[in-house]
Amino acid sequence: MIDLANPELLRTEAYIGGAWQGSEESYSVQNPASGETIAHVARHGSQSASLAVDAASAALPAWAALGAGDRAQFLRRWHDLIVANTEDLARLMTLEQGKPLAESRGEIAYAASFISWFAEEARRINGTVIPGNSASRRLTVIRQPVGVVAAITPWNFPAAMITRKVGPALAAGCTVVLKPSELTPLSAIALAVLADAAGIAAGVFNIVSGDAPAIGDVLTTDPRVRKFSFTGSTPVGKMLAAKCMGTVKRVSLELGGNAPFIVFDDADIDAAVSGAMASKFRNSGQTCVCANRILVQHGIYDRFAAALASEVAKLSAGDGLADETNQGPLINADAVRKVTAHRDDAVARGARIIARGQVTGPAGGHFARAALLVDVPEDALLAREETFGPLAGLIRFDEEADAIRIANATTAGLAAYVFTNDHDRGVRVSEGLAYGIVGLNTGAVSTEVAPFGGIKESGFGREGSQFGVDDYVSLKLIAAEIKAK
Repeated sequence: MIDLANPELLRTEAYIGGAWQGSEESYSVQNPASGETIAHVARHGSQSASLAVDAASAALPAWAALGAGDRAQFLRRWHDLIVANTEDLARLMTLEQGKPLAESRGEIAYAASFISWFAEEARRINGTVIPGNSASRRLTVIRQPVGVVAAITPWNFPAAMITRKVGPALAAGCTVVLKPSELTPLSAIALAVLADAAGIAAGVFNIVSGDAPAIGDVLTTDPRVRKFSFTGSTPVGKMLAAKCMGTVKRVSLELGGNAPFIVFDDADIDAAVSGAMASKFRNSGQTCVCANRILVQHGIYDRFAAALASEVAKLSAGDGLADETNQGPLINADAVRKVTAHRDDAVARGARIIARGQVTGPAGGHFARAALLVDVPEDALLAREETFGPLAGLIRFDEEADAIRIANATTAGLAAYVFTNDHDRGVRVSEGLAYGIVGLNTGAVSTEVAPFGGIKESGFGREGSQFGVDDYVSLKLIAAEIKAK
C-alpha cells in the first residue's frame, strides 16, 4: 500500500468528462527499484479514447469562451494545489519512476512552474492590427484556440511533461485528452485529481491510459482533435505524425537527442565537470537533453577526465526513497541492457573504463552502475545512438572545427553544451551547432521561461516561454471593408 498524506491522490481509473471510469481489464505498475507491483491501473482502449474526445469536444465551446482572466484563475488554483501536495506527488513519482526523492520534489516544482507561467500567459494571448492596404480597409489578426488537443507524454518526467503541454493548451482555451506512459500513470492521474479539485470544468482535461496503440490511433485520426503533441522516441513520433496528416492536424514533436558536450582547452574545468555531472547523470541519464557525447580538447583531456572520474565514483544507485541514493534505477530491464551494450561496444573498440559508481539498491531493481569511459571512438554506439543511461564517454578533439563537425554528425538536433572562457569562440560555436538548444557554460537548459525544442529529427515546435502558446492557437485575419461616411 502506498502511504500518502492525501490518499485521494492515488487513483487508478481513467478521468473522462469529469468522472472516474474503471475498466474490466487492468495493467500493473512496477517500482523499478524493486520490481514490485505498486498498483493496478484500469486498462482502457479505443472506446474510452473516443469518449474522452467526445467530452473534450463538448467542453470546448464553454472553456474557450471564458475570459482569459477566468482561465488564469483556474490554472492558478491548480498550481497552488500541486505545490501544496508536493511531498505526496514526489513520493508517487519516485515509486513508479525511480528517481531519487530529491529529484522528484524538484520535478514537482518544475511541473508547477509551467502552470503558474501559463496562467500568466493566458492574459497575454494578444492579437494585432495591421495598417490597411487602402484607406477603407481594416486588417485585424486575432489568436483563437486551435481546438481539442491530444497529448502523449513519456515516463522519464511523468509530471513536468504533462504540465508543459496542458498548461499552454488550457491557457489558450483548448481542451485536452492526455495519454500518459503506461510505466508511470499514477503521477498523471494524481494531477487530474488536483485539476478537478481546482474546479477545472468537466471535459476540459481528460486522461486515458492502457492500450497504447488503440488509444494512439484514436488521438491521431479523430478529426475533432485539431492539435497533437508528443514527447518520446523518434521512431514512434514519426509514425504518429504520419497518422495525424490524414486529418491535417497541427503537430508538435519533442523526440530523441544525441547531445554533444564540448569542453575547450580554455574552459573552467571545475565548472565543466559540474555541468557534465548535472547534464549527464540527472535522472540517471534518462533525459532527452542529457550529454550523450563528451568532446574534450586535447590540451585538458587528461585533467578533465581525472576530475570527472572523481565525481562519477561518488555516484550511488539505489532505491530513490533511501537517503544515501543519488542515482535511481533505470526504468526497466531493456534500458539496463542498452547501457550495457553501449559500454561493451565502446570497450571492444578500444575505450577504457576509468571510473565506476556503486549500486546499493535491492535485488530485482533495474540498476546500472554509473561509468566513465575514455578514448571512445567516433563510430562507437555510445557516440552514434542515444544511450539514455548513466554511461559517459569522452572523445578527444583537436581544433574548434573538429568539435563542430563531430557534434553535428547526427540526425538529432535537440540540445548541445559548450564550455569555454573565450567569448568569441562561445558565440561562434553556439551559432555553428545544429541544435535547438545550446547551453553555454551551463549544464542546465530547462526552465519554464525559455523555449524548449529541437530541429532535424529531434522534432519541431517549442514548449515553455511566451512561445509555448503558439502551437495551441490559430491566427485569424479579419479583413473589413469600411464605407466612407
